[in-house]
Amino acid sequence: MRAGPSQEDVRRHNLGTLLRYVHMHGATSRAELTTRLGLNRSTIGALTAELIGAGLVSEAAPRETGRAGRPSLVVRPESGRVYAYALSIEVDRLRAARIGLGGRILEQYETERPPGMTAPEAVRPLSHFVATMRSGTPDDGRCVGTGLAVAGMVRREDGMVRLAPTIGWVEEPVGAAVRSELGEFGKLTVGNTADVCALAEHARGAAVGSDNVIYLYGDVGVGAGIVAGGRRVTGHGGYGGEVGHMVVNPYGRPCSCGSRGCWETEIGEHALLRLAGRDDRSGRDAVLAVVDAAMRGDSQAQHALRQVGDWVGFGVGNLVNIFNPEVVIFGGTLRDVYLGAAAQIRSRLNAVGLPACREHVRLRTPELGTDAALIGAAELAFDHLLDDPLVS
Repeated sequence: MRAGPSQEDVRRHNLGTLLRYVHMHGATSRAELTTRLGLNRSTIGALTAELIGAGLVSEAAPRETGRAGRPSLVVRPESGRVYAYALSIEVDRLRAARIGLGGRILEQYETERPPGMTAPEAVRPLSHFVATMRSGTPDDGRCVGTGLAVAGMVRREDGMVRLAPTIGWVEEPVGAAVRSELGEFGKLTVGNTADVCALAEHARGAAVGSDNVIYLYGDVGVGAGIVAGGRRVTGHGGYGGEVGHMVVNPYGRPCSCGSRGCWETEIGEHALLRLAGRDDRSGRDAVLAVVDAAMRGDSQAQHALRQVGDWVGFGVGNLVNIFNPEVVIFGGTLRDVYLGAAAQIRSRLNAVGLPACREHVRLRTPELGTDAALIGAAELAFDHLLDDPLVS
């Protein structure tokens, strides 16, 4: 006969639940915590006192109250003292931030990523940013770890980038490079960019309150972060969500992955710019220029946007049939494509998607913008603390 959870197990679980709620929702009164968590007032008081003792939250009277009687104390995350480092390796830039408990970006740095950079070369400027941020942290500050987002297929167990064709990497040991550079701050969790963006938007952005979400991230390549039943779908090794490499046109163009007719060959940055007659350009600004030209009546730009939008809707329709999401979010350059071709995308989605699967789907742009990758990377690092706040 299996024994149930001990009182200690229950206490630690409740500590994590309370801290996670405050981390996600910010300053919260004891009264609301009592209601939301289904615990009595004395238990909330005891748990809060323990988290205060651990330096994770603070407690004070509300700044304003229009109600008679003694106001309920407000519990706040110690954002300035408890933090994670968030790193992001993208197609054209490297970014780093220090993010406090509660999801607040405390400071942020970025630099360009020249083509051809190896993993160790990319990690060096990121470690320099971390060293700069460390010099300004409070003496009693606590770093809970580091989260890293990479635009590629990342092996979950050690952070090995198995394939990242858009940045030219195959079997690059980025996880090992970060751990080597950061030393004691290298308690590291690595995730795919689209996956961590989905995590961030689900927790704090356009998909709050929705437990079935697809976040599509586009630049040169295309990836997806998928949340099903409130949980991230990352697959056996962490490689789930490589929707840019589902073959949609078997007789289409060669893909950087070695296959032919992958979805990203029809909707990625290169496809739009080629159709618009702007093969000599690249990057977000070039995509925005095509969308702007289409809005101003340029016929070739309009044709390019319609064709790419049609393929976007085709792929989204198939994903909607498979995952039955409530929300589909278009991030990266796909945000700009969506804003310029929303009607085309919705029309093709309606033609491809089964009515029962697509009739409730909301198409959205990110609320967190380009910060989503950093906020999501930080969430990876905070997860260890939120699972068990008493583990150092």
